[in-house]
Amino acid sequence: MSLHGKQVAVVVPAYCEERFIVGVLVSMPSWVDHVIVVDDASPDGTADRVRSHGDPRVRLLVHGSNLGVGAAIASGYHAALSLGAEAVAVMAGDGQMDPADLRAVLDPVVGGQCDYVKGNRFLHSDRRRMPALRRLGSAALSRLTRGLTGLDVDDTQCGYTAIGARALRSIPLDDLWPRYGYPNDLLGMLAARRLRVTDVAVRPVYAEEASGLTPLHPPLIAFVALRRFVLERRRRALGPAA
Repeated sequence: MSLHGKQVAVVVPAYCEERFIVGVLVSMPSWVDHVIVVDDASPDGTADRVRSHGDPRVRLLVHGSNLGVGAAIASGYHAALSLGAEAVAVMAGDGQMDPADLRAVLDPVVGGQCDYVKGNRFLHSDRRRMPALRRLGSAALSRLTRGLTGLDVDDTQCGYTAIGARALRSIPLDDLWPRYGYPNDLLGMLAARRLRVTDVAVRPVYAEEASGLTPLHPPLIAFVALRRFVLERRRRALGPAA
């Protein structure tokens, strides 16, 4: 299989996605080498659906307790590196990410044009399908993250991403913020190491899935972004051994 001669893995974080997870797995293109589903201690039948799927590319990891989506992605990243993946994408287990966009998300990483690709729903012609409050909130959080990281990125809350193995090995994965807000923390890590980050247009998908967004999330994300900014400044001040 492989994409342009490079081994590709897709990490699928999942929590209570028994209705959607098989649809996500079925949608994986044939050129994907590894699919790593990380079930974050779902109390429903998510893990059973994955086990019964039958695709030999699929590997299931199950957390013993609910650690959060950021922790699930970190577990998936570690597994992808151990399998020899050279580029790793993230697709949610709820079907909110169009598989038709996967190649466009991965191509810049596989081709060496950048280290990390961030999906950007605001660039897509279907951007008006995003709920208005979500668009406004994401835009505000993107401005904050740009100001703290210096990265020219938008739609920072979009979880449709791809990253190269070299970049993954250069960041402290085990220190990634474990829950909602992890994208902002990861962008801060990448910016501090001067890794190349770019945006790619992806289609926003909204169907039956429920949003987990609450009024508490914007201040939480602001805290996460500021925390990473302070941690990276401290690391630089302490020198390379920090």
